[in-house]
Order: sequence, then structure tokens, then C-alpha cells
Amino acid sequence: MGKTMLAGVGIVVAACATLGKLYFQEPQIQLQEINVTGLGLSGGTMDLVFDVYNPNDYRLRSTRLEVALELAGTDFGDALIDKPLDFSPVNHSRVVMPVRFTWAGVGAAARSLLESQELPYGLTGAVLLDTPLGEQRVQLSSKGKVPLRKLIP
Repeated sequence: MGKTMLAGVGIVVAACATLGKLYFQEPQIQLQEINVTGLGLSGGTMDLVFDVYNPNDYRLRSTRLEVALELAGTDFGDALIDKPLDFSPVNHSRVVMPVRFTWAGVGAAARSLLESQELPYGLTGAVLLDTPLGEQRVQLSSKGKVPLRKLIP
């Protein structure tokens, strides 16, 4: 019984040593493009396409991704993914987030949406992640220009 107990203690010590070497690096999340997926009389839908890079040596699992989107200086609303997403260790993942908007809410920016090849954007939000080190909340904030793929070329 003594050898079994020592083996069990050895496994626990090895597991603790492994966890002690782990540290959390925030994933890099970049908006790659916007795909307009539908247009109607009251508004439309589009997909935000993100590239998520997990620099960690372990898998990350998101429990919630929420963003607020601004296009051409106008608030286009909020989007949410509250289903689990898995991010492989030291790898890129593609995440598609659907967004619904109304013409009344976007005003003059709607014209930019229909005429531009790319739009200036602002993005804020957060992603909640399950890690071996516990839950982590990563704030998102970026600005730039993003390619726009239209439903109707």
C-alpha cells in the first residue's frame, strides 16, 4: 500500500508542477472581413468574420463573446455568441458572428455599406474563456478598415 500511495503523491506533485508552468496569454482577435448576408426593407444581416489566434500551449474554450460594432462612425449594434467555441493550442481559428441591423438605426452609414469596398470600423467587447488556470475575461477593442463583401456584387 505504501508504494501505491507514493505513486499517487508523485502524480499529484507532477500535475501541480505542470500547472505551475502554465501561464495565460490573451488570444489575438482580429476582424478580417464583413459579409453582407441579407438586405430587406427594414434592415439587413451581416457576418463579422474574426481570426482568433490562441498563443497558449493549451486549448481555450470561450463561453461568451460579445461585441459592439461601429461602421463608418455609426453604431451598428451589438452581437453575441453564447455557445461554446474551442480554440486549439498555438493555432488560428475562424469565428463567424451574425449581426442584425435596421436601416432606421444606421442612417447615413447605410449608404457606405452599399457603396464601399471597405469600411472604417470600431469594435469593443469581451470574450469569456475557460482555461486550465480558471475563467479569464479578455477585453476587445480595435479600430481600422475592414474589407466588405456584399450580398449583391
